[in-house]
Amino acid sequence: MDKVHQFIKLEKDKYGKIFVDISYAIDNISPFLDKKILARRKYTAKITTLKKYIELIDAAESDLSTKKFFKRLNADKYISLLESYKNDHLESFSQLEKCDHCECLNCTADCKFDSCLGCKNNSNIIHCDREKINITRHDTFSINLVNNRTGENDKYTVLATLQDVKLDKKYIIIENTVSKEKFILYYYPGISEDSYGEITDAQEFDFIVSTFQSVDE
Repeated sequence: MDKVHQFIKLEKDKYGKIFVDISYAIDNISPFLDKKILARRKYTAKITTLKKYIELIDAAESDLSTKKFFKRLNADKYISLLESYKNDHLESFSQLEKCDHCECLNCTADCKFDSCLGCKNNSNIIHCDREKINITRHDTFSINLVNNRTGENDKYTVLATLQDVKLDKKYIIIENTVSKEKFILYYYPGISEDSYGEITDAQEFDFIVSTFQSVDE
C-alpha cells in the first residue's frame, strides 16, 4: 500500500469510528433530551465538521481509484488537502476525540452538573455517578500558583477537576511540574481568572482523594 492510500485508510479508520460513535449516540439520546440540552453538548455542534472531513476522505479515495498510475504520482496533494482541513479545525477534532470517550456522550440523565458548559478544551468527564460527583480529566490545563514555602510562582499541571452537586462545590487536583507534589484545593472558576481555597474538612478531603484514586489506578 502506498503512502497516500495508507494515510487515507488510517484517517478513515480513526475518524470514521469517532463519527459513527457520536452520530449513533446523538440518534439514541435525541428522543430523551430537551433540544436545548442536546444543543449544549459540544459534540452536537462539532459533528458537522467531522462529517465534512469524512466526505473529503471519501472523495479523495474515489478520485484516486479512478486515476491511472501516472496521474497518481501527484497524489500527495490529497494528504495536503486533508491535513489542511484538519489544521483549520484542530480544536474541533481534538475535542471530538475527547467527547468520544466522555461520560456525557450517551447520557440521558436529568443532569445537575455543569457538563459541557464547564468543560475546557482537550478535556472530558471520565467518571460520573449521575447524582453527586463527577471527575473531569484535562490534557492541556496548567496553572501558576505562589509556593508558600519559597514565595515564588510555581507551575502546576491540573490532573483533574471534580464537581460535587450535593455540596455545590468544585475541587482541583494539581501536581507541581518540578517536585511532583500533589495538592487538592477548592476550585472557583471565574470569568477573568480562577481562584482556589484550602480544604480544612478532613472527611471531605478524604472523599475527594478516594474518589479520584478510584479512577486513576
